Amino acid sequence: MVMAVRVTAVQLAPMLRDAITRLNRRVRQARPVGDLTVTQLSALTSLELAGALTPRELADVERVQPPTMTKIVAKLEDRGLVLRSPHPTDGRQVILSATESGRAVLARHERARDEWLAARLAELTPEERDSLRRAAEILQKVARA
Repeated sequence: MVMAVRVTAVQLAPMLRDAITRLNRRVRQARPVGDLTVTQLSALTSLELAGALTPRELADVERVQPPTMTKIVAKLEDRGLVLRSPHPTDGRQVILSATESGRAVLARHERARDEWLAARLAELTPEERDSLRRAAEILQKVARA
């Protein structure tokens, strides 16, 4: 009989943070090699999730300075992954959005990460996968709080 070890929230927090950080880093490494940088991929993902943003809004979301975001957007635009459109109400602004090509790149990255993770999960027992399914539900609840 296995005894469950009880831990406090204070004890669990660093254990969980470390596990999530390491897993996130490993999943990010599963992206296609020689493609976008992590920063470019993050900006493109933010645009896709938001639908469209001004460069300033995108810089705020990504927590970088506007000049840094200008360079990132320029590289994405050069590759045809981001489209600049006139702002509907402010002629001084532009709106950025992901192009079809940008969405295809994101889908390819997502597939690569999912395939890597699915292969690792397949190595686990059914009981371990069930535990992770329950943990994923709980983590989503924590993330929404």
